[in-house]
Amino acid sequence: MTALTTGPALSPVTGRRWSLGIAGAVALAAVLLMVVAAAWPALLAPGDPDAIDPRAAFTAPGPGHWFGTDESGRDVFTRVIHGTRQSLGIGAAATAIGVSIGLAIGMLAGLGPRILDSALSRVIEVLFSLPSLVLALLLVAVMGTGVTPTLVAVGLATAPGYARILRSQVRSVASSAYVEAARLEGQPALRVFGRHIAPNALWPLVAIATLGVGQAIVWVAALSFLGLGALPPSPEWGAMVNGGRVYLVRAWWLTLAPGLAITLTAAALTVLGRRLGRVVQA
Repeated sequence: MTALTTGPALSPVTGRRWSLGIAGAVALAAVLLMVVAAAWPALLAPGDPDAIDPRAAFTAPGPGHWFGTDESGRDVFTRVIHGTRQSLGIGAAATAIGVSIGLAIGMLAGLGPRILDSALSRVIEVLFSLPSLVLALLLVAVMGTGVTPTLVAVGLATAPGYARILRSQVRSVASSAYVEAARLEGQPALRVFGRHIAPNALWPLVAIATLGVGQAIVWVAALSFLGLGALPPSPEWGAMVNGGRVYLVRAWWLTLAPGLAITLTAAALTVLGRRLGRVVQA
């Protein structure tokens, strides 16, 4: 919804209504809890995630060990909490890479000359035609395995999607009535861009990037599960699922706990992103 009352050249971004609803509020609380776990893991789980106690190996979930213990007697709850920093951090970093590259390409395609727009659009369409996870696998195959290559690969694989969305948004905003009014008023091009085009074109990225972090966490975990990212005994959630699959029948909690962490984090970020998207469209 817009609130244009002072002139035709005002941007609609100033009239957003903020209402996340109950589901959005719950998702926001869950995400904030994840941020706390990533920033201060010792606050929620003061133990050492790498502390080994062979006598307590394969202890089932209970009061002493909420999520049980693994084959080395390490507390799974502590490892899941401390692994939040890696999983959430890698997902956020990969999203930042994808958004940054998509931002540059999308802006150039949306505001550049027609021939540049046509060339970049063809490149985006070719890359976008490939499933992003498959593209990430190809990039990992080229760059090698490990946390950093996985992070970069996921970021590069998601960039075409961000670029395509941003190009469309930029072109839509640049041809809008309030931008045309600002140009007719004689405002300089840089002022029009900074005051009207950039805020309204970039604002939807808040919702899109929130969704993207959840997606990136799932993809990074998938690559780690395949042995291409973080490896056991790292507390990264995908690596924990990878390490626990060997003992799936004997100790199901080794895969259930990190799997639930991945699912709940991705679900919370998805709900929050969609709620933010509704605010953007309001």
